[in-house]
Formats: sequence, structure tokens, C-alpha cells
Amino acid sequence: MTDRPHASLRRILEDLGSTVLDVAAAPGGLDAEVTGVHIYDPLDELLLPAGGILLAVGVEGAGRIRALLDVAGEAAAVVVKHPVEVDDEIRAAVRRTGTALLGLTRAASWAQVAALVRAMLAEGAFPEPGDEPPDDLFSLANAVCALLDAPVTIEDRSSRVLAYSGRQDEADPGRIETVLGRQVPERYQRMLDERGFFKQLYHSREPIYIELSGESINRAAVAVRSGDEILGSIWVAVREPLTEQRQRALADAAKIVALQLLRERAGADTRRRLRAELLSTVLAGGIDAADAAGRLGVASERLCVLAAQLTGTSEIDSARMESDRQRFCDALALHVGAIHPRAAAALVGSVAYAVLPLRSGGDEETRAVHVAESFLARVGPRHAANVGVGRLAADLSEVARSRADADRALRVLRARGAAGAAAGYTTVHFESLLLQIADVVAAEEQAPTGPYERLLAHDREHGSELAVTLRAYLDAFGDVNAASARVHVHPNTFRYRLKRLTEISGLDLSDADARLSVMLQMRIFGL
Repeated sequence: MTDRPHASLRRILEDLGSTVLDVAAAPGGLDAEVTGVHIYDPLDELLLPAGGILLAVGVEGAGRIRALLDVAGEAAAVVVKHPVEVDDEIRAAVRRTGTALLGLTRAASWAQVAALVRAMLAEGAFPEPGDEPPDDLFSLANAVCALLDAPVTIEDRSSRVLAYSGRQDEADPGRIETVLGRQVPERYQRMLDERGFFKQLYHSREPIYIELSGESINRAAVAVRSGDEILGSIWVAVREPLTEQRQRALADAAKIVALQLLRERAGADTRRRLRAELLSTVLAGGIDAADAAGRLGVASERLCVLAAQLTGTSEIDSARMESDRQRFCDALALHVGAIHPRAAAALVGSVAYAVLPLRSGGDEETRAVHVAESFLARVGPRHAANVGVGRLAADLSEVARSRADADRALRVLRARGAAGAAAGYTTVHFESLLLQIADVVAAEEQAPTGPYERLLAHDREHGSELAVTLRAYLDAFGDVNAASARVHVHPNTFRYRLKRLTEISGLDLSDADARLSVMLQMRIFGL
């Protein structure tokens, strides 16, 4: 893989356009290199890498803006929502710190702009001045825009925006909302579906013209195909039907976009496999872990491993399942990357692993569990999943242990039948040990012995429930009234059964070791 050039602040502003971000105050030029996007949290220590864009959520007023500029370090820019109060002191702070102050339109959400800029940085759609433009979807969208003299979006089958051209400010509010969210809003998808436009689009090999009502500008659209497979579509905001020449140009553009989508699909698969292999090497903690961590850009000290897995996917076809797993892993990578720039995530088998660096504090596992819970809360409506969290690894040599911890915690959650839960290894340690013992018992084909075996044999032969009675008694710490209520019998009846089971099994309930032995067998062999 070759490193692609980073984006400058100027290029980001040019690509997003003034409908999203504008410059409230700048230290001079806008050529600062942008390295990432970060969310400001007033309750957390501000550790902002050089070149970061800081999204100042909830910050308003000249005084608070000045204070944030002073502590932003070598940030490329601080972003606040309009209206932005700019006075002479703020201008002086901008010049002094070298950090630009940007204004975000009221219509845009912080989540949208964060995802948009991160996607732009990840896609590397920023050539250096004088370089040849990259052969990517954004370049193709701009080329189609120039051919048709109208703003263009390229979308996948789920109406997610893969790329868009310039001049989006010439389109309608629906298009601007689509570009900001990188997704056609559900209400527009529903309208197009109800009016049969999607069916018409995917059944036609030629561009179609769609007349929209209200303030919306009409659309010309064409399906992007590879043989009979629909890869996506191109949408053009136009006020009148395309001429025959422009229709041919749009149809030809769809063929070029199809080739690029296929190349990007192959490239993305290769990059994901490489990333998964590198992260697997880090998780193994062997002699190659340091080199793999360096290639991934992962921190090498004070790491927690998170193991995340979807639940309830047994009835989904294999292709859909793999797609869901990859989207889930991508969401995890975005989530941990927003917390720390040197975090990483990749899909290994059916489990999405993340390596999360944590600062010192003594409660690292608890904080990692909170990160996992926050992630599950965000993806919950789309993905039901569990996350296991390993103990802190002081360095790469201990990452394998943290990964094993995370796998064991995840297994405990599966054994519980949980969904949408996160657990740290130390909180489920005993349950994990019991599962490991059960594995040994199953591998060696061992069976219950002693008093417990005699009780089970009696229950099988006579249809009695003496083992259930014993379990209720032990779970209630010997409280007969509580135990009898649990199995819905009279206390006297319960006492009779208790006496009967001790006679049959030979179990001495006054012996602590005997009680422990039978309780462990119940947990290992089941009841």
C-alpha cells in the first residue's frame, strides 16, 4: 500500500462547499495539513494531535471560543455552530495560535460533518497541487457533472452516497441533506419507491427522467450495472429532460463507474484482508507484533482488546451476514478511532476486534467497557451484538492475553443468551472458568459422579425432581421457605423431599466441601 497525501484545510473547505463550513477567522492561509477529526468534551482532558479539526459541540460565545482556541494546541481548525461571534480578541487568538475558526451551518449535525470529513480523509480524495487527479469516484462524479452541466451523486443499492460532484449548492434542500448525511433520507427513498421510480430505474438500461413536485428539482438517473448485478446508480439534478447526446453520455458514464466500483470493491477487500492480517499479528503478540502495529499505526502500550460479535444472525443468508459483519466492524473502527487516533479494528472470522489505547488511571477495563456500551447503544437499532473486554495490556507482549480475555468474556455473554451487552473479563472471570472446565469435561467425556449422579439416576428412573429441589435449596442458602417458594411447594413438602434426597444420594448438607462439589457439578453438567 502506498501512502496517499493528506488533505489540506483549504481542500476540505472547497470540497464541502460553503453550504456546510465557512471561515469565520483564519490565521492567514488555509494550507494546514488535516490529520483527523475530534469531538470536544469539556469533561475530558483535551489531547488533540497536531493538524486535528476540533468539533466544538455546544461551545458558543466569544469568551468560550477564545478559551478553546488557547488550549487547542496545534489544531488545524476549531469548528463552532453558527452564528459565530468574532471580535478583535478572537482574531488575535487565531493569529497567535495559528488555528482557524470555522462556522458550521445550523442545518448540519455534528455527527454528519464528522463522518463526512473522516470519510474524505479515509478515501484520500485530495491530490497535491500539480498531481494528476486520482481515478476515483469523486473525480468521475465531477467529470459527469461537467459533461451534463448539473450536480451529480453516485449511490449504492441502499441509497448511500459513495461520491458527489461539486456545485451541490445549485441543487435542492433534499440533495444537500443527502450529501451531508451521505445517505438519501428515508422519506425520499419511500417516496421514490412508492412512485415506482426504483423499479423503473433498475429495470431500464437507459437513463430515466424523474419529475418531482414541490421545491425539489427533477432528476435524471441511470443504474450502474455489472452484467445483471446492480451495483448502484448515478443521480443528476436537472430542470428538464436530458438531450439525446447527454443521455448517451450518462449511460457511458455508468459503464465507467461500474468498472471503478468493481476495482474499489476488489481494492477494499484486499485492504481489509491486509488490515485483518496485521491486526491478527498484533493480537497474537509474537515477535512480529511490533512491526504489524507500526504498519497499522496502532499504539504499542496500555492497550485493551475489545471483541465484538453480532447476535441473532443464524437465519440470515451468508452473503448478507458477511456484509452485516463488515458494516458492523466499520462502525466499530469509526467509534474507537474517534476516541483515540491510534486505535484500530478489523474483522477476524466472525468477530470484530478492536485495539484501544487508554491513558493511565487505574480503571482502564471499566473505561473500556463504557466505550463498548456506548458503541452498542449507537449501533443497537441496526446491529444486535455483544462485546467482551480484555484486561489492560501494558505492552504488545501482553496483547495476546487481553485478546484471550476478551474472547472469554464474549463467550460468557453468548452462554447467557445476552444481546446488546458488554462485559469486562474480571467481572465474568468465574463464569469463564466454569466454561473452561466444562470444555475439559466434554473433551474427556466425563460424567457426573457421587451424590449428584445418584440423584440424577433416581430422577430419571422415577420421574422425580430431587435434583431441582437440591438446586433450589443451595441457591437459597439453605432457607427452606425461600427455596420451597421457588419450586412452588409447601415448606413441609420441601423438607420431606430434602430428607429423601439426602437418604438416596448420601449427600451431607452440613459438609461445605460436599455442597461445593455438588454445586460445581450442577453448573458444569447442567440441570
